[in-house]
Amino acid sequence: MAAVIDPASTAPFAELVELRDLRSPDLAELLEEETAAWRDSLEWDFQGSAELVRRFLDQRSLSGYALAEEGRVFGYSYFVHDEHKGLIGDLYVRRARTKPEHERRLLTAVVELLMQIPYVNRIETQLMMVGPGLEPLAAARYLKTYERNFMRIELDRIPALRAWESQPGIHFAGWEDWHQESAAYLIPEAYRDHIDSLINDQYDTVGGARRFLYNIVQYPGCGTFFRPASHVALDRDTGALVGLSLTSLVADGVGHITQICVAPSQRGKGLGYELLRRSLVGLHQADRRIATLTVTAANREAVYLYEQMGFVTTRKFRAFVWEGF
Repeated sequence: MAAVIDPASTAPFAELVELRDLRSPDLAELLEEETAAWRDSLEWDFQGSAELVRRFLDQRSLSGYALAEEGRVFGYSYFVHDEHKGLIGDLYVRRARTKPEHERRLLTAVVELLMQIPYVNRIETQLMMVGPGLEPLAAARYLKTYERNFMRIELDRIPALRAWESQPGIHFAGWEDWHQESAAYLIPEAYRDHIDSLINDQYDTVGGARRFLYNIVQYPGCGTFFRPASHVALDRDTGALVGLSLTSLVADGVGHITQICVAPSQRGKGLGYELLRRSLVGLHQADRRIATLTVTAANREAVYLYEQMGFVTTRKFRAFVWEGF
């Protein structure tokens, strides 16, 4: 395998290897451990994502780096392009070798490579399996970080949640494919000037929201889209979409809230609570045991709502954004 030795590395015996020079057997043990780590830490089934990594490795189409010692891979990170943006999809180092310098080295290599691509002017990532202590990071003057909470709830609590005393002008319905275009307009409206639009710029535009929704429905990174527990709120007079709550199945017995948002005109009325409650009821009725979601820690209103409903933060992680380079 071709390798580039970084003389400045604090781990001088580790080789930095391009993923395009590797094949799926080279990462077999690493991906097996990572799958177990996602199951143990987050109760997520990572097998679908691992299978995509294997497939793209064997197609020589996965961009990124691995760390190897004596030919044995113990860490990797990959990225993809989304128009002007680089998305770092994952970073994982085997538990026996987990050190900030290894994670920092992989992240630095990927960030520096993305910054050399002429049309890339923004880099985003949310690394749920990466621990603290990464600083100093590459291109720190372009970097902003945001703390995020991973929260879970036992779904046997859900029947005790009171239904919202809905306003007569609101109609609730299950998610249908024809709602997708209206949802693409609702998302940038709901996230205008919101901290989450700083973390994911797909929330800023209708086109970006379309891609975001397509990825939720079509790809396994956030699980398998689960229509029976996905709901919308509609204005009875105009038919306009004013809120939504979308869910996926991320493991046997586990659901995940992939998106919840409410139009600015409907905020503060309990609509977000009721949409989320209905999604949780749908998961409970489908014999799911647990539901999870992620939320930006600075979004205190949302964190408070989730805690009042029974969610508990079980893991903290960070979102990273490089922009302006």
